[in-house]
Amino acid sequence: MTHRRRIVIGSAAWLIAASAGAATKHAKGAKGAGAKKVALVDINSASQKQLEALPGVGKEHCHHIIMGRPYENTEELVTREILPKETYEKIKTKIVVKPAKKEAPPKT
Repeated sequence: MTHRRRIVIGSAAWLIAASAGAATKHAKGAKGAGAKKVALVDINSASQKQLEALPGVGKEHCHHIIMGRPYENTEELVTREILPKETYEKIKTKIVVKPAKKEAPPKT
């Protein structure tokens, strides 16, 4: 093989490897940028279906969560023995307690 052919083949191989690396970086960036934000579940207003969609929360736990409303913070699910600590640990990043809307004072 001539010296010139080796240079051309080596350059082509380098370009292919470089473009493959760039495509991989681009795909990773696109995946991160296009990722959906998952809405947090408000334990004070969520439906039974929304609560049951949480990992480890079945019908019985869901019933106890709904019957224990309102909550001031998510940790109350454990302190009030609504959920076992292990279940709470699975869902604590997926739940929230939104502050109650204050009603406007009556107009006089």
